[in-house]
Amino acid sequence: MNKQGAQERIEKLKKEINYQRYLYHVLDRGEISPEALDSLKKELFDLEHQFPDLVTPDSPTQRVAGQPLKEFKKVVHPAPMISFNDAFSEEDMKDWERRYVDFLKNQMSQNDRRYYCELKIDGLAIELQYENGIFNLGATRGDGKIGEDVTQNLKTVEAIPLKLLEKEEVIKNLEKSGLSKIASQLAKNFPKKLVARGEVFMNRRDLEKINKEQIKKGQKPFANPRNAAAGSIRQLDAKIAASRHLDSFAYSLISEWGQKTHEEEHIILKAFGFKTNPHNEPAKNLEEVFKFQKKWGEKRETLPYEIDGIVVILNNEGDFQRAGVIGKAPRAAIAYKFSAKEATTQVLDIQVQVGRTGALTPVAVMKPVRVGGVTISRSTLHNYDEIQRLGLKIGDTVIVSRAGDVIPQITSVLTDLRTGKEKNFKMPKTCPICASLVKKDEDGVICRCTNKQCFARNREHLYHFVSKAAFDIKGLGPKIIDRLLDENLIKDAADLFGVKEGDLAALERFGEKSAEKIISSIQKHKGIELHRFLYSLGILHVGEETAILLAREISKSQITISNINNLIKILRDMTLEKLQEIPDIGPKVAESIYNWFRNSKNVEFLKKLGEANIKIEGEKIEAKEQKLKGLVFVLTGFLKSLSREEAKEKIRDLGGKFASSISKEVDYVVTGSEPGSKYERAKQIGVKIIDEKEFLNMIK
Repeated sequence: MNKQGAQERIEKLKKEINYQRYLYHVLDRGEISPEALDSLKKELFDLEHQFPDLVTPDSPTQRVAGQPLKEFKKVVHPAPMISFNDAFSEEDMKDWERRYVDFLKNQMSQNDRRYYCELKIDGLAIELQYENGIFNLGATRGDGKIGEDVTQNLKTVEAIPLKLLEKEEVIKNLEKSGLSKIASQLAKNFPKKLVARGEVFMNRRDLEKINKEQIKKGQKPFANPRNAAAGSIRQLDAKIAASRHLDSFAYSLISEWGQKTHEEEHIILKAFGFKTNPHNEPAKNLEEVFKFQKKWGEKRETLPYEIDGIVVILNNEGDFQRAGVIGKAPRAAIAYKFSAKEATTQVLDIQVQVGRTGALTPVAVMKPVRVGGVTISRSTLHNYDEIQRLGLKIGDTVIVSRAGDVIPQITSVLTDLRTGKEKNFKMPKTCPICASLVKKDEDGVICRCTNKQCFARNREHLYHFVSKAAFDIKGLGPKIIDRLLDENLIKDAADLFGVKEGDLAALERFGEKSAEKIISSIQKHKGIELHRFLYSLGILHVGEETAILLAREISKSQITISNINNLIKILRDMTLEKLQEIPDIGPKVAESIYNWFRNSKNVEFLKKLGEANIKIEGEKIEAKEQKLKGLVFVLTGFLKSLSREEAKEKIRDLGGKFASSISKEVDYVVTGSEPGSKYERAKQIGVKIIDEKEFLNMIK
């Protein structure tokens, strides 16, 4: 990007960030998630770092938070309450380290790069002032220089001491912790004034309770713990704040008593009677920082409160002070965020893919961005109606969401960042692969290629055929299938079972061992359960759950189904009316199944599979134990003790059903770590949410 383009983008970003920050910090609400806002700020920070002469005093990177509310008395902080810049990757962290080391040059204490790591709580920053050991003033951060006097509300937080420990006890605690020099200094000159800083936050369970009450009252639930904490502390009636059961950790002192490290500062806070986070710990180098961040990224769901990353501070207090402040942030400290569930990026193009059923799917090609721990550059837009609903144009800045193992999706468009150069998208009238006519389905939503022999449809069907929920042929990914098609070694899925080791070994970049592994994997999967076989066929409207229902109905037949010819006979003899009688199979799905097994080319394909000695295993007609009968489950996030497929199988074996989306028909939403948008949707409509432990107890 040239300087002129950067300047235009910076101005757009500043305007959008200032607007979103005002909503978030002043009005305690937001139109976009904190993670999406972080992503915009990071883009602005990077552009200003690339073009430092474009940094202006009014940039969001140069100030802390919103203006104090008018309802509260204003408080001038004894020292600015600064915030942190963000890092999102190990490379970002290494860049940060290089920057502050270059700044300090020879001033560092023997090049001491030891750090102190703190969990970054999703809460509200506060300042606590004490006189003669008594809590006499509590304030929010406000704009960093002037905050809001919320003393009465902070007095309702049990974790905040109204009176500090007595002098003798403080000194005793310091001596026990090995800080004898500081203890001696305080024994001679015990402070009359003390200023500490920390975070007020709300635990997850308390947030859930409050949101249920909000919904009952017809009020809007809090979007996140930070908003809930801020909304509670900014109540004019302290009784409301008291009812919210807030918690707090202290993390810094605005006092100098000879502490040499930030770690010692935490020890001093604890000695005075403040609650500090027991999970914070020092790190010898960046490698240990990375391990700490990874550990808590994996364990964050075990905590009673929300964290969105860690704060990393140069532990040496002298070096930290010498590094000073740049813009709104200390140079020698940074917030190292977890993999964001949401981020912002730009749509560079919209391309169209042709699926196994001939459906044309628009796909957004985006500027690469890290979301949910991976770098993504493409996101499905499902259909043209979705593009219209989003109001998306090529060139737009968008919010991309990804949580758990959910595929990335564009959730909204930031129209205020448009430049006027964006372009509208139109669906093609002919197939982009075979140029055949495109027609819309009866529902007017899905566009399909009318050529059933379209090369793209066949390719996508092959990908589907070997997928985990179908034949589950490991090692046979899209690249190898593409190569087999390009070399004319296969024409359809049945041909896979006839490929020999020599066929693969003869190809460039294929060795004997890799060829042997692939062929072995193919041959091992000639036996398959009936419902997986039916799903592998790629019948329109037949997903995993429908395939199971159909398989159970077929298994009631007295005919042996291991032979594919017998299976063909059963399905060709099954009338449309009989298919419609199967529970949860409607007329549209029944018609699709009925027509598929009466298509001569499909029957030929099935016979080829029979000739390849594919053996089909029968289906369980009834679950052995019906303890989950009639219950519908949805899974979201990562489960630790079993895979998603194993969880689905457990539910089905016990008579339950699995759904892929949230509705009022769902009885339970099972949440693992990093739950996705289904979790939020379940909370909104009141579906019961259970964790992995509760789910395991149900399926024992």
